[in-house]
Amino acid sequence: MREKPILITDTTLRDAHQSLWATRMRTEDMVPVLEKIDKVGYHSLEVWGGATFDAPLRFLDENPWDRLRTVKAHVRKTPLQMLLRGQNLVGYKHYPDDIIRRFVRHAVQNGMDIFRIFDALNDTRNLQVPIEAVKEAGGHVQASVCYTISPVHTLEHYVETALKLVEMGADSICIKDMAALLSPYRTFKLVKRIKKEIDIPIQLHCHYIGGMAPMNYLKAIEAGVDIIDTASAPLAFGNSQPAVEMLVAALKDTAYDTGIELELLYEIAEYWESVRERRHFQRGVTSLTHMKVFSHQVPGGMISNLYSQLQEQKSLDRLPEVLEEIPKVRAEVGYPPLVTPLSQIVGTQAVLNVLSGKRWGVIPDEMKAYVKGYYGMPPGPMSSEIEKKILGDGKRITERPGSLLTETFEDYAKEIGDLAKNEEDVLMYVLFPKIAREYLERHQEGAEKAVFLTSREIQAVKEDEYMDLEQVKELIKVFEQSDVGELSVEEDGVKINLRKSASTVVAPAVDDGSLAAESSAAKKEYPDGWREITAPMVGTFYRSSAPDAEHFVEVGDEVKKGQTVCILEAMKLMNEIAVEEDGIIREILIENAQPVEYGQPMFLYEPF
Repeated sequence: MREKPILITDTTLRDAHQSLWATRMRTEDMVPVLEKIDKVGYHSLEVWGGATFDAPLRFLDENPWDRLRTVKAHVRKTPLQMLLRGQNLVGYKHYPDDIIRRFVRHAVQNGMDIFRIFDALNDTRNLQVPIEAVKEAGGHVQASVCYTISPVHTLEHYVETALKLVEMGADSICIKDMAALLSPYRTFKLVKRIKKEIDIPIQLHCHYIGGMAPMNYLKAIEAGVDIIDTASAPLAFGNSQPAVEMLVAALKDTAYDTGIELELLYEIAEYWESVRERRHFQRGVTSLTHMKVFSHQVPGGMISNLYSQLQEQKSLDRLPEVLEEIPKVRAEVGYPPLVTPLSQIVGTQAVLNVLSGKRWGVIPDEMKAYVKGYYGMPPGPMSSEIEKKILGDGKRITERPGSLLTETFEDYAKEIGDLAKNEEDVLMYVLFPKIAREYLERHQEGAEKAVFLTSREIQAVKEDEYMDLEQVKELIKVFEQSDVGELSVEEDGVKINLRKSASTVVAPAVDDGSLAAESSAAKKEYPDGWREITAPMVGTFYRSSAPDAEHFVEVGDEVKKGQTVCILEAMKLMNEIAVEEDGIIREILIENAQPVEYGQPMFLYEPF
């Protein structure tokens, strides 16, 4: 086997901080070190895609298109790379073909070179249009094979998928080990077999999580892999990738020597360490829970999301039950790889199964869509019971899901109207309607600031030493969580104004004791025989249409067992809540679009 220098992709600016820092790194944190990173000699820099489109818009008041342009302005030699979720782009559902092509074209125009494209199900139909779009725009297509372990995910499955992707026009192939399930000898066998079958470059992407990734890389290198993914040490390990410094040192003075200068890497790492300390970000660590990935097969990033979900539901103590439930749900729905968006869909279903006390009693719309085939072809057979429950007498679709979407770019442009100043603004709205609208409203010319100051304004306050940066951040945090609509603070001649639009004012929180007392009182007041429909999770209550679709479910309506009476928006999914027996709705206890707590009564009904 020919020995050769190994190429390295740096993930620090995308996957690393997405995995460890909840994608909260700001563009201003990146800029000071970009030109130094550009000198390293990396194969590419992964700087965009994944959650780095959503998070800056949602949490940082940053335009993701501006971030891409800014990075490109400072990185002139090293190719830029992004993660594209196939027909999902950087969102969580399928988008029309025209949107795919427009998004890719704008990404290339703004400096993107390499597109790592994957589909959560390894359904190559969902990669067809994204691959065509990248080729048309002049980009490099790196098509991915998502690795997981199940009875249906065999070596032949991965080889066949890779060969199909080459036929479709892939310029390189990525083996994407998002859940850290690869082991050294599996890696060697997989890489060697794929290298034997195809002659385009192979890249290996591993997450550290349980600690096998560095060993996987070394065995992959021996098997002939061309490129590996690493991150700067302060953002490595744990849920992230292995440290670049480790791999560069390990390969030094071998035939695989990267030629990268360690001292330069240390300088860059020292800068990232200063960012980590200033922003109070965590380090990548491996815990016993992480090590158990080899048993429960739940990716570390997914565990972090589950932790947040259960904390929000005040049920963090039930995490072990959820981790036991996830493999059961995954098997029942055909063993999908646990990667976005299927990791969220499977994970949320497991949470609902555990918290509601009734397996498959509450099924989110997204899970129903998956079972119906709207995300693609399941890798393996599904439970006939689950299929029957969701499909009824219907059948799973067999068409390419993207071909069924009828919305057009013009439809979305009309919806957002004059708030969108260009196609990029419209594409932001397509992907994340609510948060994009709020962002564009805040940034209208002449509009007053809403909710929080921009990072540049906060930095200006810091530099002028009128107010400590941490004080400003704490002020903003308290304001966001309060029911106050407007706040002004003046100190040493500097006045800071914070304002929320009417639609973003938060309703006063009700403590658990009050809710429990109200719930108890309600139980005492209603007539014997009436029963409650309670919230199986914390979320936002939305009234649901009656079967004839002419009106919402109202007091006095007759409802049938299994009929949806409301929708709870929770954990990023829409969850239909159904009545468990025939009856008559006697009271609706929650106003539309209001928050509800776990266990809070929402309806009173009288069974027949």
